Amino acid sequence: MKLNKVKTLEGYTLDSLDGEIGKVKDFYFDDQYWAIRYLVVDTGNWLSFNQVLISPYALIAVDTIERNIAVSLSKKQIENSPSLNSDKPVSRQFEDAYYGYYGWPTYWGGQYMWGDTPNFTRMPTNWKASNQGGKAWDPHLRSTQHVSGYHIQAKDGEIGHVIDFIVDDDSWAIRYLVIDTKNWWAGKKVLISPRWIDSVGWSDSKIFVNMTRKSIKQAPEYSDELLVTREYETNLNRHYKRPDYWAEDLIPKGRISNKSIKETAQI
Repeated sequence: MKLNKVKTLEGYTLDSLDGEIGKVKDFYFDDQYWAIRYLVVDTGNWLSFNQVLISPYALIAVDTIERNIAVSLSKKQIENSPSLNSDKPVSRQFEDAYYGYYGWPTYWGGQYMWGDTPNFTRMPTNWKASNQGGKAWDPHLRSTQHVSGYHIQAKDGEIGHVIDFIVDDDSWAIRYLVIDTKNWWAGKKVLISPRWIDSVGWSDSKIFVNMTRKSIKQAPEYSDELLVTREYETNLNRHYKRPDYWAEDLIPKGRISNKSIKETAQI
């Protein structure tokens, strides 16, 4: 597993089985598990529609040196896939058609982050029958670009705003929001996990956390040059007295949405 910043991945080239298909423009994540569900790809002019969605199921590897992402699809497959109207939200009808076209298990049909399978896997032999292990839920997708800039509201006042997201390229979960607190402490950035969010006011662009401004101020500092190691993550979790996500990911439990959604409007 490697942790990557979303803003770093924006602009990466996507290489299909038979050539380049475009560049990463944005990411859509669900507001229940905070997992990346689609890469939004600008295809330039080789398609009649200039934007397609690529699921993590199609991603083979992320190359941070060459700044590209290998995709296990051909251009023909992508061209014939269900088309998305870029002026409208991603609908369940589109997702049903999209996942049906590619034959992937639906992420909204089970008790784990990626459906019925505890670990995210691209191997069909490891997929269970979709929608058999848990109650289906209704995903609402958000754009990382849109949520960038949301203000963080601590228990005793505002403390900063979101400037980036950190995802792992194994499960494609958003592990941390990068928070800039420069209006309170010059130059300091900190990380907050989506698991620690109490609620989100989507209409007023605010994220509420059950932490004090002092505890956030005293958290381990983050910088763009910092390599987020397991040691750093452990220290961060200990500071906030929170469990490690790598010890919890395999446990089926209530989703973040049980406490984080105030509205259900899509992007």
